[in-house]
Amino acid sequence: MLSFKAVVLRRKRGLSGFSRFCSLGFFLRQSSSKLIEDKFWEKMTRPYGIKVNKRKERAERYDEEEDEEEEQRKLEQKQKAEESAKKKAKKESTSKAKAEEEEDEESEEESDDDDDDNDVGIPISLADPKPSKEKPGVIFVLEKASLEVAKVGKTYHLLNSEDHANFLKRNGREPNNFRPDITHQALLMILDSPVKQAGRLKAVYVRTELGVLIEVKPHVRIPRTYKRFAGLMCQLLQNLSITAKDSREKLLRVIKNPVTKYLPVGSRKIGFSRSSDKLIDMQKHIATHCNESDTVFVLGAMSHGKIECDYIEDFVAVSGYPLSAAYCVARICEALSSNWSIK
Repeated sequence: MLSFKAVVLRRKRGLSGFSRFCSLGFFLRQSSSKLIEDKFWEKMTRPYGIKVNKRKERAERYDEEEDEEEEQRKLEQKQKAEESAKKKAKKESTSKAKAEEEEDEESEEESDDDDDDNDVGIPISLADPKPSKEKPGVIFVLEKASLEVAKVGKTYHLLNSEDHANFLKRNGREPNNFRPDITHQALLMILDSPVKQAGRLKAVYVRTELGVLIEVKPHVRIPRTYKRFAGLMCQLLQNLSITAKDSREKLLRVIKNPVTKYLPVGSRKIGFSRSSDKLIDMQKHIATHCNESDTVFVLGAMSHGKIECDYIEDFVAVSGYPLSAAYCVARICEALSSNWSIK
């Protein structure tokens, strides 16, 4: 602790250390503010002349660029005008040349006409070509086809006697009546025949035991394996049509009954049955009945039984023995190809 005397002495000598420090800070603040003011005035007095000159130079540059652009535009317009004038001159010259050629041709034609008038001869009348008569074709109808879809488990299947025998028995149905493979084989035989390749096959219709009528286009490709065929028929019976991949054409579709409204007018309807008393030679029968108009052949696509249709005009038998639908189709197509000279 300082004594009272020491404090008095320090006051007499001058200011204390703290007061000296405060006075020094004030001096420094004053000096720094003067420096800032000097710098400010230097900046305020220096830049304006330089900036104005720069702006003027830039404006001058912009004016020069605009002048150059205008000159370029004028040159382009002159070039375009010259090109259009050249084109017009070319067109006029070509039109004049064409007109001269036409006048020459007219004068030549007139001279030819004068020469023809002087000649004496028989006028030739060109007869109109006769329209080519459409060749007779064939239509197949498969009756009583066993094509039925049912939900077995969690998915839908085309019922057949081999895979769904237990399901059919539980529902009180006879498994032997469910033979969709017969329809598959018959369709393959029809669509693989030379008659179809020659373009004589007009249409194929399939009617199921439940009365569903299906139209099959002649240019459709039926799957070779039964598994794929079953999937296709299941899709057809659920969606009512099958369209081509590349186009929207319906290759297979379910249509309204009866089948007679889709058959050509004046066509002969022939049904096949082993129980018929009329046993014929297929080749001779076709030679006498199938050369003038379209012929409709009706076959049964079931394992056993007889087809009974009102629109059939004549029932015939191809053999004295029971034949499958596919083999019967093969005999018919072979007789047709030999009769129409299809090789």
